[in-house]
Amino acid sequence: MPDPNAAAAARAAAEAVLAALRSADWGRALVVDSPPGAGKSTLVVSASRALVRDLGAGTVPVVVQTNNQADDLVHRLGAAGLSVGRLVSSSHEVPPAVLASGQVVTSGRWRDLAHCEVIVSTAKKWAWCNDRRAAPAPHFPLGIIDEAYQMRSDALYAVANLFDRALAVGDPGQLDPFTTVDDSRWAGQALGPLATAAGVLLQSHPHEPLRLPVSWRLPHSAAPVVSNAFYDRPFNAGTLPNERTLNLDRVDVGRPSDRVLDMAAASGWGYWELPSRYTGRIDAEIVDALVDLAIRLFQRNPQTACEEAPSGRRLTGDRVAVATAHRDQAEAVRVAMRDAATRDQPELAQVVVDTANRLQGREYDVMLAWHPLAGRRDATEFHLESGRLCVMISRHRHACVVVGRAGTAELLDAHPLAAPVYLDLPAKLPDGWEANQTVLAHLLLHRPA
Repeated sequence: MPDPNAAAAARAAAEAVLAALRSADWGRALVVDSPPGAGKSTLVVSASRALVRDLGAGTVPVVVQTNNQADDLVHRLGAAGLSVGRLVSSSHEVPPAVLASGQVVTSGRWRDLAHCEVIVSTAKKWAWCNDRRAAPAPHFPLGIIDEAYQMRSDALYAVANLFDRALAVGDPGQLDPFTTVDDSRWAGQALGPLATAAGVLLQSHPHEPLRLPVSWRLPHSAAPVVSNAFYDRPFNAGTLPNERTLNLDRVDVGRPSDRVLDMAAASGWGYWELPSRYTGRIDAEIVDALVDLAIRLFQRNPQTACEEAPSGRRLTGDRVAVATAHRDQAEAVRVAMRDAATRDQPELAQVVVDTANRLQGREYDVMLAWHPLAGRRDATEFHLESGRLCVMISRHRHACVVVGRAGTAELLDAHPLAAPVYLDLPAKLPDGWEANQTVLAHLLLHRPA
């Protein structure tokens, strides 16, 4: 069962958000900060229902960042009994499961969905609707922005005049939005096009963000670690200690992968530290270590138990993920995992392998992570990005195992974060160098002897 104190705190925080929405004096923008797995989507659904049913706000537009996020949210809104419009581009096909409730209507034109209580689409599609050269733009009293910290401000500027007031919900600890173009011309501009949408709203309409205080994803062993390293306000796990367990068949073989998995099953964390060595970006030893961890994990009959399945259930391949910093690293692991699946267990073919950017917002039972600084000669701004490491170690419900190399502590000491500091900009929290130091100190405590 959930921690009753955490559940009460979560209810109080959600009620505070809804109370603020009902207040007439909350201003033009309201930002809600959320830790990983705190129920952002649940809050968006509750807020949508309150705005439509209680406050008579008319149709509520919801702006999301990807089509996958939109389809997931539409499914949740339809299940809550709201009539939902899914505004789509001509190239996107909504999954049949999303339409199964009968509460969802799809169209490429917003006017076809004007009768719906909620209309959901990506920021890019809403910006297209806002192009007055195509058709008269819609206008709404209030809009909701989901994943506002992962939305670039240029996307916000393209849709901001669609509604008079905005509720923005997001996770400040995750990866910032990025661009592949040279962004140096906008460096130091608080309201520049590459700032986060949430940051711009807080700059333009100063207020203290409301906060959700509980993570329902992270286990009791992980919430304090992630909270201390990446967030300026603490949050707690929604479950009690030892309520979630990962059980593995006992073995007598002293393989490093078995020792690390035993540590992770017992404490929720494991750190496999390979010998110190400078490597290229594709480190074959780390690839082999990650695959060996997955092989041994499934060979040992993994069983998980939690508040959703207290009697236990077998861990399946699709509930395990491997996180890397780079796409070529992910591809190397993916190929090796696929080859191993033909020889060992079929579950390996189901394991999700991807970069931190693409795993953002997703949830698994067990995470395996390639430490971003493993084998490097320097610690660049990219590899010290706090959001990247935060995503890697905050996707799991049961256990997280990180594979790295010795010498990372010395690397951090030799390469403090050297990013330029600009006047009149708020300090970026958390500091990536400090967050990496905090996480590494914790991982070293979970390094098998």
